[in-house]
Amino acid sequence: MVAGTSLRLSIVVWAVTRAVLMMCVFRVWDMPGSDVSVDIEVIYQGWYGVLRTGIFPYDDVTWQYPPAAALAVLAPGLLPFLDYAPAFFALCLLADAAITGMLLYAVRDGRRGPLGVWVWVVGVPLLGPIVYARYDVMVTAVAVAALLAAARRTRLSGALTGFGALLKVWPLLLLIGTPRGPRTRSTWGAALATAGILAMFFAAAMPGALAFLTFQRDRGTEVESLGSLVFHLARHVGWHGKARLNYGSVEFLGRHVHAVSALALGLSVLACAWLLLWRMRARHFTATTPYEAAFAAVLLFTTTSRVISPQYMIWLIGLAAVCVTMRTPRQWLPVLLVLLAAPLTQLEFPIWFAHVIASDKLGVATLTLRNGLLVAATVISCRRLWQETVTAPRTVEEEPEPPAERQSALVPG
Repeated sequence: MVAGTSLRLSIVVWAVTRAVLMMCVFRVWDMPGSDVSVDIEVIYQGWYGVLRTGIFPYDDVTWQYPPAAALAVLAPGLLPFLDYAPAFFALCLLADAAITGMLLYAVRDGRRGPLGVWVWVVGVPLLGPIVYARYDVMVTAVAVAALLAAARRTRLSGALTGFGALLKVWPLLLLIGTPRGPRTRSTWGAALATAGILAMFFAAAMPGALAFLTFQRDRGTEVESLGSLVFHLARHVGWHGKARLNYGSVEFLGRHVHAVSALALGLSVLACAWLLLWRMRARHFTATTPYEAAFAAVLLFTTTSRVISPQYMIWLIGLAAVCVTMRTPRQWLPVLLVLLAAPLTQLEFPIWFAHVIASDKLGVATLTLRNGLLVAATVISCRRLWQETVTAPRTVEEEPEPPAERQSALVPG
């Protein structure tokens, strides 16, 4: 009874908070700070015009996305009765509703944690209207569907993961925690097949499908990233670099920026190496390991990124909701830290973004606290994942390799 009341209340809260977010992106209620809708009305709509001609915007350095991202940019065309921006906002709202619906369905029988629904319902408004002003909520919907399907429908989970990777790469990290054996072969095989087929289709059908690789390689240190704190603080002791729009985001330009960008790439490589080491060393996979590993992996690559755009938080909130839904108590503290980082992210963009660009005390303090919470969440999440799967003794909660007669049930035909 209590759980049912809580879930009904979550639907009411979802409806109210999403109505407020829609008023923000439609400018019925003007928020202070930068306008989060400009990218949709200018950049995305410009890409839409190019993509409709059957080619990718390969001469536009702001196009830094895998080829299936074209589907998200073109999707507002499915609503011809709306202008581009309103149609895009409506589709983001539908993706948000889909995630909420999937989480509600997952907890319908009471065996999973209803608090996971609340993580998503509350986490999104904490992050603010940026959720509806980028296509990341659509990617997150695909990732959440892939994770929720992972336990029983491995091929579907793999196919969704492969499709998500062609939307924005990071969903590929969801594969890292798949239990060894037939489930790994089924899930990874479906993911690679889906991604490979889609990539070949786009490469053959639309020129410029792989141009994003060059543009991503040339990116620098964005003013919201962990590495940017070096230059925010250096500005107060005589460093004369500038913050300028470059490669589609506001980056630092000046001496030593290239070195810090290279260091960030090195940290991402080390993160990848740590995940591979963990995968090789992990001995005890439990029913919750795939979700905890996915959350830890995305935290790692978010924190070490040269960018850490506000919309990256959408990924983390979605994965955090899945972790709590699947009852992963070891990740509750990192989940809480991510939720605390969400309103700070809304403060640093869009509300106080001018302060961040200026590197003043308010902007630097807000950014330092937000990034500090993400670093803490990453370290704690990875440490607990390692302790649970590598160093912990085997327990009765551990999920053993299924016997041969049951393997066919785990790998649907």
